[in-house]
Amino acid sequence: MIPSPSIRPYRREDRPALDDICIRTAHNGQDSRPLYRDPSVLPAIFAAPYVHLEPGLAFVLDDGRGRAVGYILGVADTERFARDFRTAWLPLVADRYPEPSGPPGTRDEEMARLLHRPERMSVPELAAYPAHLHIDLLPDWQGLGHGRELMRALLEALDDRGVPAVHLVMMKANEPARAFYDRMGFHEIEARIDDSVVCLGRSTRDRDRL
Repeated sequence: MIPSPSIRPYRREDRPALDDICIRTAHNGQDSRPLYRDPSVLPAIFAAPYVHLEPGLAFVLDDGRGRAVGYILGVADTERFARDFRTAWLPLVADRYPEPSGPPGTRDEEMARLLHRPERMSVPELAAYPAHLHIDLLPDWQGLGHGRELMRALLEALDDRGVPAVHLVMMKANEPARAFYDRMGFHEIEARIDDSVVCLGRSTRDRDRL
């Protein structure tokens, strides 16, 4: 029989695959490896701390052979996650990715600065959307409906925990991702962060409309 892809909970052995997916999709959905001296800083910010601190809200797209080819990662309480990132995650990776002593001069240094500033996730305008998420799929697995199923899995898990709404922060330049989130029922939230990004949010309910 031909293996069938499926959505399943994250397993610890998925960690290398998640790091790889993050790196290969981090530049507005494209491969980030040509742009960074050490692209492993990207999953150290946007993937690994999520499965380390809140693995119960991580789901993967399994290719049917046990390999993760996409994921959605969430946290139920962004304020708590930012604190845990500071106290429980950053000490594990800070030595490998030191904070720049001055203004960042490279993309690697820009990411290292983000890593060392988890408080950036605390945005007052997003308080009504306490959860947040990251979702990525390898290019060959995009556009097939798997992103929708990953989103449904996370929203259901958040709703089961009593979390009313979720947000995400994305680069404005990533037009395909914005089109996807619009189809998923996300709307724009006015928040003062950075002119290069936009904040989107939605209820964890009304999943039948996905």
